[in-house]
Amino acid sequence: MGTKGNDFILNGKLKDVCAEEVYSPLTTPVFGRNVVYDCPNSKLMEQKKVGGREDTAIPASRRMLTETQFVKFGLTSEALRSYVPLITKEVEDFVKKSPFFQSPSGSFDVCKAIAEITIYTASRSLQGKEVREKFDSTFAELYHDLDMGFAPINFILPWAPLPHNRKRDAAQRKMAQIYMDIIKERRKAGGKKDSEDMVWNLMSCVYKDGTPVPDEEIAHMMIALLMAGQHSSSSTESWIIFRLASRPDIMEELYQEQIRVLGPDLPPLTYESLQKLDLQNKVIKETLRLHAPIHSIIRAVKNPMPVEGTPYVIPPSHNLLSSPGASARSPEYFPNPLEWNPHRWDNVAANTEEDEQVDYGYGLVSKGTNSPYLPFGAGRHRCIGEQFAYVQLGAITATLVRMFRFKNMPGVEGVPQTDYSVSGERYRHWLSIP
Repeated sequence: MGTKGNDFILNGKLKDVCAEEVYSPLTTPVFGRNVVYDCPNSKLMEQKKVGGREDTAIPASRRMLTETQFVKFGLTSEALRSYVPLITKEVEDFVKKSPFFQSPSGSFDVCKAIAEITIYTASRSLQGKEVREKFDSTFAELYHDLDMGFAPINFILPWAPLPHNRKRDAAQRKMAQIYMDIIKERRKAGGKKDSEDMVWNLMSCVYKDGTPVPDEEIAHMMIALLMAGQHSSSSTESWIIFRLASRPDIMEELYQEQIRVLGPDLPPLTYESLQKLDLQNKVIKETLRLHAPIHSIIRAVKNPMPVEGTPYVIPPSHNLLSSPGASARSPEYFPNPLEWNPHRWDNVAANTEEDEQVDYGYGLVSKGTNSPYLPFGAGRHRCIGEQFAYVQLGAITATLVRMFRFKNMPGVEGVPQTDYSVSGERYRHWLSIP
């Protein structure tokens, strides 16, 4: 427990702790084979960052592999800048079309609405216009069926013929086929690029050993990427809205911040302007602290691990569990820890981890394993989409702040209590829009 526990587990050496052994039964039926936790860590690191690319402009006999980016292609600073207008437009279009928002005031189902907004913004930004155009509310239902595959029982019985697993498997096949069809049509058309997107990028990538990335693996990487860009953001953005509805004063502060910092005419949002919204960034940070999408992280022990300062040695075949969700709510590190207070970050340095960074093969990230605040995990499996998440959450929040004033329904005080024992399907809360 605490920062020492986080550091002991998340900073463990690759030879001593293993994530794949723990998570593969849960994630492989959802994402698909040969990606993420269903492949050696070395291959995962290639999928995250770099592999090779064939230069087709020269004869095959003389071709050489040049280094290129895999998934990191869509997470560069240039890519993030291009995503902001795409995300804001998706939010605006959703509000125009959604039956939730056709009246000047009313109520809406936060979880359902935000789930759709985040999947549309993630698909449009990370995967391109062509992929986004294939998605509608039906696709959101497929995604929901996949998401329900992340049931705790599937750590042990992923193959169990349960209703949610049958829906998961059907959804996985259908979503993979959507991507496979896109790839097939592109190859059939001669492979001429009409845009820059992740699918095009991966179609021309090869692993460092010279093996081209199979179309099926591209499809499975796209599913994993979409879920990474939607799952945590959907949860966090829902909590942001719940919190703002319980604190209309903070919501008004956010609106006034935009007027003060960006101008009374509220110009179109940009990547640079989002960085200037200091209070909004603190709202996101505080929400991630209290409602971290990753509250527990498990590793399988592969070699005996002595616990410093104790007589204990953790033997192989045991699992270790780090709980950043506990340290983030500990009064040892955060006064009045259960109070949602974005201003608690007013006098905190913007980044206290800058002096300790490490490159696990996909760019520098904060090492930070001994921190009480780890909403994106830590170590070699730290979420590489962290910066995308901040851009996505920032653009969605800023757009909604411009369009609405949220408040709780009459008779509702505060926010729902977090219940980790129920699925999102059963977890509902309604807000009004005055």
